[in-house]
Amino acid sequence: MLPGTLTSVDEHYRAMQAVQAGAMLSMRRLWKSVDPDSIAASWAANSLMAVTVFTGFQRQAAERGSGYIGEALAEQGIDVDPVGDVNPEAFVGWASDGRPLSGLLFSPAATAMKRIREGFAPADALRSAQHALDTIVRTQIADTGRGAASVGVTARQRVGYVRMLNPPSCVLCIQQAGRYFRYNAGFARHPSCDCVHVPTTQAQSSDLTTDPHAYFGSLDQAQQNQLLGVRDARAVRDGADFNQVVNARRGATGFGTTTSGASRTGVRLMPDTIYRLASTREEAVSLLRRHGYIV
Repeated sequence: MLPGTLTSVDEHYRAMQAVQAGAMLSMRRLWKSVDPDSIAASWAANSLMAVTVFTGFQRQAAERGSGYIGEALAEQGIDVDPVGDVNPEAFVGWASDGRPLSGLLFSPAATAMKRIREGFAPADALRSAQHALDTIVRTQIADTGRGAASVGVTARQRVGYVRMLNPPSCVLCIQQAGRYFRYNAGFARHPSCDCVHVPTTQAQSSDLTTDPHAYFGSLDQAQQNQLLGVRDARAVRDGADFNQVVNARRGATGFGTTTSGASRTGVRLMPDTIYRLASTREEAVSLLRRHGYIV
């Protein structure tokens, strides 16, 4: 547990990791049945089962993401009644970019066939595609939990969130640690990012979490060097600002984030897009109700 982490948040981390692990194991079992001589057809034959299995884990992630918001607020002594309940079913069957889940889950087959066209042996192509499937599983389970949590935050007046790390973390995530964001601030993340929202008010956020320097200081010297490189790690140990060092070495390019929602036909309007469209919290809540995220 990081310094300052709430017990409810630590329990949430563990629960989400268990959901991710279960989903990954189940999807790997299904992927093993793919016929190297008929990749698309054999995976398509299992696609209905894959969607059914994965949506079960999505439901668990959405229930966990929405349920822990009240627990974390209560642990901080923050009493804010929600304007409605988060509907976990609204997140089931959809990818975090708003497309039907079935399309996303078929993409590893396309990856494998592409690798074979590039000259990979079928077995190597299937292994590469499994890695792609693993990334999809980790990302989508985390995004489902975060999406439900974000709706739980939005449904409570005065509540925003702080970004919490789930170590080991990358430098771009570390930069965001401990920062307070309003309810409608997008949760910048990269594929496989497992950081989470911690609901709070701005008045209490400074007491809630570790900051980038605290995280850096929790690592041993070898881990610090691996994270930033020997020269930059030494600079931070000597007193340089962590964020300035990271921005300088990365060119301040920011996250290559996953996306949510779009206006294309057949694509679901996801919460992150609703937050961008709404001009007030009340309008965001109204849109979340209209699209079934709040009941």
